[in-house]
Amino acid sequence: MSSLSSLLAPTRAKIFLAVSLVATWSIASILPHYTPTIQAHFRSRLDGALQKIPSIKVDWSVAADEDPRDAYNSAKVALLIEPRPLPGLVPLILHMISVVPPDWRFLFIGSEKSVIGVGRAYATKHQQVIGKLDLMVLPEPWQIDSKEAVYRMMTDIRFYDEFLPGVEWILKYEADSILCANSGTSLNEWLDWSWVGAPRTENDQYAGNGGLSLRRVSAIKQVLGFQARFNDTEPEDEWFGKRVVLLPGHKVAAGVEEALAVEDVYFENAMGYHVRNGGGQDISDSVWKNPDRRKEIFEYCPELTMIMDMKLERERCPGDNGQG
Repeated sequence: MSSLSSLLAPTRAKIFLAVSLVATWSIASILPHYTPTIQAHFRSRLDGALQKIPSIKVDWSVAADEDPRDAYNSAKVALLIEPRPLPGLVPLILHMISVVPPDWRFLFIGSEKSVIGVGRAYATKHQQVIGKLDLMVLPEPWQIDSKEAVYRMMTDIRFYDEFLPGVEWILKYEADSILCANSGTSLNEWLDWSWVGAPRTENDQYAGNGGLSLRRVSAIKQVLGFQARFNDTEPEDEWFGKRVVLLPGHKVAAGVEEALAVEDVYFENAMGYHVRNGGGQDISDSVWKNPDRRKEIFEYCPELTMIMDMKLERERCPGDNGQG
């Protein structure tokens, strides 16, 4: 008992220790607290990087057993295949929806990244809700990560049976092609043709470049019913064109008089343009080199500025003759 009393008895050392602790806690309470700045900065960057898919409310009422897609012609599909999440995809799709006849439906096939990029826009969400537009990521083993993979897919009859059932006409367009709103021709005026595209020469046997083309699926299936494309050979549009033109009973556009689009050969009042790689090294001099011709083209089809990698004429270098 005496030992316990001596332990609890105050001493100068104990009193000094207690006073020191109280003073330390008091000073610490009024000093600025440590903030983990690196963690806070990382959290802010992370929150800002999160992709928020917008929600949308559309004034559109259908019965439970109705599909809004039934309002369109299921046999007509405008098809865009693009795995890259390009920033111009949304305005391109919306423009094409505005100029293609209203009974057509639209299908975008992409990678997870490109589909998310297209699907996050309010305007494309609206088109999905009303049944006008579908976004699709193909399941394995289908691939679209290279041109050759797309060629193989487009020349495989299973692709049309599995993902385009009931489709008879395909408007295939690419990220570097566009229809012109000033064109007085309707896409529906070409429905009795089996293949219409852009001629490679003035006297091309078939206007067959497929970057912007109208194709009849029944003709495609007829070809695939007796022939198969060898892998890593010619592009699918060239391969199809050489065969569809030989099918009896099918109309295939040839030369500039029956062409739908301009690519390597210029003609007036084209329905659209296919500018390879957005106007890179593969651009056609016969179409684009002359500045007067360029001015005429852009006045007729100003939408081309959406898909072309270009600079303004006033940004040219001193002494440039305008022919480049």
